[in-house]
Amino acid sequence: MRLILFDGPDEVRAKFNPLSLSRPVWELRCGITSLGEKLVAQFGAKDVAYFVPAYMAEEYAAKVDGKVNDAGTLAGDDLLLVHGSLKAGSLDVAATGPGEVGTIGDVIVYVRVSRADLSKLDAGSIDAFIASAAKSLPKVECKGKRFEYVWEIMLESPHQIIEDFKVAGRSGIEGKIEEPSAIRGSKGDVFVAPGCQIHPMAVIDASTGPVYLDEGVEVHPFTRIEGPAYVGRKSILLGTKLREGCSVGPVCRLGGEVEESVIQGYSNKYHDGFLGHAYVGEWVNLGALTTNSDLKNDYTSVEVIQNGKKVDTGSNKVGAMIGDHTKTSIGTLMNTGAMVGSMALIMATGQPLQKTIPSFAWLINGIVTKGFGRKALYRTAATAMQRRKQAWTAATEAMWEAIYELTAAERNEAIKRGRRMSS
Repeated sequence: MRLILFDGPDEVRAKFNPLSLSRPVWELRCGITSLGEKLVAQFGAKDVAYFVPAYMAEEYAAKVDGKVNDAGTLAGDDLLLVHGSLKAGSLDVAATGPGEVGTIGDVIVYVRVSRADLSKLDAGSIDAFIASAAKSLPKVECKGKRFEYVWEIMLESPHQIIEDFKVAGRSGIEGKIEEPSAIRGSKGDVFVAPGCQIHPMAVIDASTGPVYLDEGVEVHPFTRIEGPAYVGRKSILLGTKLREGCSVGPVCRLGGEVEESVIQGYSNKYHDGFLGHAYVGEWVNLGALTTNSDLKNDYTSVEVIQNGKKVDTGSNKVGAMIGDHTKTSIGTLMNTGAMVGSMALIMATGQPLQKTIPSFAWLINGIVTKGFGRKALYRTAATAMQRRKQAWTAATEAMWEAIYELTAAERNEAIKRGRRMSS
């Protein structure tokens, strides 16, 4: 059986912007691992292929072992196609068996295809394959769960850390903890991986949930880590108040206070300031005292503006969604439910900023401008990646050029509004 991950159509992917602009939905972190890693584990797949938007295919292919956008993977074996937004474990689906198409609402979440079914289907492209399967195979309305918006992944992540910790089945101190230190709660709910270094005067509080510190994590004095929490490999906590429910990807540097947030990886929030109920992409740098609001004064549910439409999140705790390579100046204040695009450069104004900031925006004095253009942003991104021994390649730049075009309409309209305001 071959497992194939997909996440279309475009209107479904767009609800995970800005985080899905530069990655497929299944690469989003929820708990200790990504959505995709959980799906692969659920189905026990050894042969995995992927279908992503064409503009990111070359960049994504360099990061994974399986084939990407290869129509040849739609033949030659029993297939299970799974939508990347499906919550692993929420749906009991046999990996092999009679052909059928499973839906949640109007979204196809899986397609099971036996070898005998393959001749009936159009394997010219992933879209044609799924469309022909929907016409020729029986349909099943599923009772499982799929994520519809990016903030839903953030809200689910604290619960998922607990489940992932159980699945990992690891506990104990394999790294180094210097005294004096304190572990509250059960030591069976703590895992300190090899290569971790916990400096003196640090507290790990597992009384509220498990704490998993991955390989090479460094924890500086006066840091407090509250479970459930996951900190990815080679990340550094500098006197951080890491409140409950945080999932931090690899090679991040964190200070100040962080609560119930997901940080995809390679991002910095090294200074004081509050980050709460946020989802932060990769290569983001939050300047000193950057703070987001995650709770309205009247405690009502937070509304966000997603793709130009107002959406009620149904939660009274939603902070900022911040895309890859965005940078904020010192003292930046973000509104409750802020949607901040990728490759944005933000200067503080001394007051909370507007709730939506488009990708590639240079926000100066509260006004969206073209600034010095995207090439300057690329040079900064390449420098930041080189500092972490990662490469900005021709494929990377081609992907971001495509994202620049995809996000042009929203940005251009914001620039026009800015010109009217400043005239």
